[in-house]
Amino acid sequence: MPFAIKVILVLLAVLILEIYFVKRVVNSFKFLFPKVSLKKIKIVKWIFLIFVNIYPIIAIISWIYVIVNKIGYFQPPENIFFDYLVLYPFWVGTMIIVQSTLFFILIEIFHVVVYPFLSKRKDKLKQIKAWMFFTIFFLATIYVPLRILYDYNFVEINEYVIQKDDLPDVLDGFKITLISDVQADRYTDNSRLSNFIEKVNSTEPDLILMAGDMITSTPNFIDTSAKQLGKLKAKHGIYTCVGDHDNWAYRGDNERSLREVTEALANVNILMLDNINMIIGIDSANLEITFITNTYVETIKESVLDSLTNNKNNADLRIFLTHQPREFLIEKAEEKKYDLFFAGHTHGGQITFLFPFYNLSPTMIETPYMRGEFKFGQMLMVVTRGLGMSLSPVRFNSTPEISVIKLKN
Repeated sequence: MPFAIKVILVLLAVLILEIYFVKRVVNSFKFLFPKVSLKKIKIVKWIFLIFVNIYPIIAIISWIYVIVNKIGYFQPPENIFFDYLVLYPFWVGTMIIVQSTLFFILIEIFHVVVYPFLSKRKDKLKQIKAWMFFTIFFLATIYVPLRILYDYNFVEINEYVIQKDDLPDVLDGFKITLISDVQADRYTDNSRLSNFIEKVNSTEPDLILMAGDMITSTPNFIDTSAKQLGKLKAKHGIYTCVGDHDNWAYRGDNERSLREVTEALANVNILMLDNINMIIGIDSANLEITFITNTYVETIKESVLDSLTNNKNNADLRIFLTHQPREFLIEKAEEKKYDLFFAGHTHGGQITFLFPFYNLSPTMIETPYMRGEFKFGQMLMVVTRGLGMSLSPVRFNSTPEISVIKLKN
């Protein structure tokens, strides 16, 4: 299905949710506060609808213009006024709508279940239902923007421990700091990057591994990303695999994009390795890292994957590093008896909605392995949440993460 059609379908789904959401909130407000004039309610409703919908309207018109005139692609204006008057209101409003509607649906189900038993008290039930709708809307309106601000400004450091019976003494207590999806752009700027790098260094890593995506897009932030990442410090070096966005600095020229990102990182002593096996000597021990390139741009061939993952070096610890946590890669790593599997890509489910017992994210459509640690036999997989953002300029219920993996005998 063409990307444009997918976007239109998503926007239609959001529009349906929006109509339902507005109807429920307005009706609840009218029922609970009958003294408030209908005119004032309508004014507030239309102000909300304008701010939430102005961005998709601009985007659709621009896409049509771009397609008709064949002039490349739609790029939103990059200025603070557009961000705060058009872009952010759309994303914040949409997340308030979706987050509220998820709980509205639970109320609707509850109403259907209890109504047969309380039909004689339907007026009371209607009042309770109205208060529940209004309370959820009120809480979501406060929680969503506050959570977005929190996830933009804070970084979590999470420690994972892997125990291995035959681990050499020199690797006992060895610390690997895993980061991913730094994605330097105008939202993840020097200040945000600097804070992240400072926290990475505070973990005092023996080795730093990165799961790709140094930039989001355009070549403008290649040097910014490299300069900040060049401040990283690790006793045994800093290495990264290739990510999706590392290919997208120049639209239509993936090779140039990857070359310039690789060169910029090499200039600050960070190696971006493309389908390579590396042995790092830690005193008398050997640590093997397999750097696998499997992105939207390039899918690794099975023959290459088999060749790279054969255990030829008898390493004391084997690490499989890739950008996307794809199931066929996980299965291959487990089959070839890797100790650790590292990935990023998911942003931890960059936009995640609260729901009883099981939080929901669009990322779940692509992979069930969104964040944290997973065990496959003797292999530990860690999917780190990264720092940056894609598609949406915000994170919601997905705080950026630095993952520290500690080896223990």
